[in-house]
Amino acid sequence: MKAWQGIKWLLLAAMLVGMASGAGGPKTAEAAGVIRIYMDGEELASDVAPYVVPKANVTMVPLAVISRGMGAVVSWDGMTKTVTIVDGPSVITMASGAKSAVVNGAEVVLGASVQARGGRIMVPLRFVGEQLGLTVVWNAADGTIALQSGAAENPGGGDGSEPDPGQDGGPITPPGSGTDALNGLRGAWISTVYNLDWPTKASAGKAELQKQEFVALLGELQGMGMNAVFVQVRPAGDAFYPSTLTPWSVALSGKQGTAPDYDPLAFMIEETHKRGMEFHAWFNPFRASVNAKLENLADNHVAKLHPEWIVNAGGILYVNPGIPEARQHIIDAIAEVANGYDVDGVHLDDYFYPSSGAFGDDAAFAQYNPDGISNKGDWRRANINAFVRQLDEAVHSKKPAIRFGISPFGVWRNKAVDASGSDTKAGVTAYDSMNADVRTWIKQGWIDYVAPQIYWSFATTAAPYGKLVDWWAQEVRGTGVDLYIGHAGHKVGGKEAGWQSAQEIVDQLRYSAQFAEVKGNLFFSAKDLRKNPLGLIEALRRYYGLAA
Repeated sequence: MKAWQGIKWLLLAAMLVGMASGAGGPKTAEAAGVIRIYMDGEELASDVAPYVVPKANVTMVPLAVISRGMGAVVSWDGMTKTVTIVDGPSVITMASGAKSAVVNGAEVVLGASVQARGGRIMVPLRFVGEQLGLTVVWNAADGTIALQSGAAENPGGGDGSEPDPGQDGGPITPPGSGTDALNGLRGAWISTVYNLDWPTKASAGKAELQKQEFVALLGELQGMGMNAVFVQVRPAGDAFYPSTLTPWSVALSGKQGTAPDYDPLAFMIEETHKRGMEFHAWFNPFRASVNAKLENLADNHVAKLHPEWIVNAGGILYVNPGIPEARQHIIDAIAEVANGYDVDGVHLDDYFYPSSGAFGDDAAFAQYNPDGISNKGDWRRANINAFVRQLDEAVHSKKPAIRFGISPFGVWRNKAVDASGSDTKAGVTAYDSMNADVRTWIKQGWIDYVAPQIYWSFATTAAPYGKLVDWWAQEVRGTGVDLYIGHAGHKVGGKEAGWQSAQEIVDQLRYSAQFAEVKGNLFFSAKDLRKNPLGLIEALRRYYGLAA
């Protein structure tokens, strides 16, 4: 993974079409050479190879390049087959097969319009870039396309076609460092456990209704400015995909182990990618079941197949992280998704060891302790460290570009306990309570990003938002590990100090945007965003520069 540590959100090395010299014109995508695309000096990523439309000489790129690379908000309407791109006051709409686009209410001729390719929606790079005020420069000498922000010499001009391949575009600025948080990842967690966010209980066993619900959810989230979803695909030792290791989730049908008549994960990924959004598969690693009622579990559930791996802690069943075979089972279950599906990322939450109460692992402590670690807390942290390291290897062995990250509790350690900890007085910490040694994961480069759940306001005296962002930014600085901030959308409008206005979220976004280390923001959770507490949706739309 170390070779990937320094790669930013926009990991690219897009396989684009090279421009042919002579009378043959541009090459087709199949005969393409390698072209690199830069935005203000930083190389952009494309999960589907951009290509040039023959004769029109127009470079087509996935919507995700526009969203992630240019920071615009994009949406795809599958019914009308229309793309909408919004960047501040600029609004562009393009329909599949149309010969013109509508830009801020005016009709503009297109060289090539919206196309579908490789499961992605493709749009003309130069046309969109120039309409958004960028300078687009093709450099045939080194095979690069440079997108430069700031006023273009001829913004809004042209039909999106490329300049003559022999034209000298000038030098390309080398890749820079970091991206503004406004243009980074903007994600929402979608909880499936207890049918919290999706699917609804009313849709149990109804595939078409579940699909309609998910499409509607994506549309609403994208309308708020989100460009990524983090969907819980393994909520409690069960799955939203056909698995050889894990039973079907109870949330799909009302009964664990009952197969739906479609592949929910494949459907969600396809619909998400159509809209130029990223899909991250979210796993609860060690939670086996939300209760101890074994009679409700499928016969192939891990708690029934391997009761010796299970610990009942406070009425919740956990897979014991201290047993190597049990850890490997979870790694294999996650790798099943990473290797078998076109996910953009693998995401873990903070379900390692429970944060309080007794956890019966004395037998495992005695049996699986080859290094003779005397302190059980240190032994537990070593177990989780081994799990994270081995999962990193498993996830990246076949698909090194997949983003692997973890969302731990927002406080690593208090300064009073560890001088290098944050200036906080939290009653629970990731290191001491959940045995999550996040600092080691970051320093060792076992994760691509960390997304601490900073679920407190600026006014929270025990754990102020600002102090925690300061601490986490310092923690990842210079490591190559990106920082996403987890925000408490579920607290807006609540009684806790500081949450009596949606402006709290906006102020948090503005604060984190000043740190180069912060590459994006996540919101918990989708259902809370949809409730629009205290006008949160409108506040997010204004912040992200969407039309009122």
